[in-house]
Amino acid sequence: MSSFTFNKFITGLARFLSAAMSPLLMPTYGVFLVLWTSILCLLPTGTRVTVMVMVMGITCVLPVVFISVLHHLKLIGDKRLIDRRDRIIPYAFAVLCYVGATFYIDRVHSPMWFTMFMAGASLACLVDFVVSLWWKISAHATGIGGLVALLYQLHVQGLSAFDMFWLLCFTILLAGALGTSRLILKRHTLPQVLAGFACGYVCVTLMMKLFG
Repeated sequence: MSSFTFNKFITGLARFLSAAMSPLLMPTYGVFLVLWTSILCLLPTGTRVTVMVMVMGITCVLPVVFISVLHHLKLIGDKRLIDRRDRIIPYAFAVLCYVGATFYIDRVHSPMWFTMFMAGASLACLVDFVVSLWWKISAHATGIGGLVALLYQLHVQGLSAFDMFWLLCFTILLAGALGTSRLILKRHTLPQVLAGFACGYVCVTLMMKLFG
């Protein structure tokens, strides 16, 4: 394999990881992990699917539509929100969507720790929004940091349905791969990636540990 082909492959893989682990998909992944790997896996499948689809609609579909409208109205230059200035309005809307998903999860009589996971994700999104007013923090790293925190809390609080060790290790490795992808694509610097991961991990951990 030539150097050019290898570099093209690595870049393609980085783009795939960035798309598959989009910040807008992270709440859905988190809810999936809660409903299929925690003690809540005993709930009826239909109930779990309904909750996951609703969260996906609120935290992914609505922001995507909103970003498309902003782009159509030429209020942002790129749907990928590469420019920090393009992120301000979409991030503010995303915060509202995350808070809405938190209230939804609470209204369906979820355990407090589940609600606090979504509250932690909302807090992390809010921090990203505030920081983005001055600096370009990595939302991708924030999202995967929140997932790592979620799995760790499920493990240490005895809320998991099975041994979470290997799944937690895989998610940590995935976090490294995702952060590296953002660097390869030159979307962020290393401090921006590390700050994003710390934001997601700390916010979710604090909310689940202190209030869950």
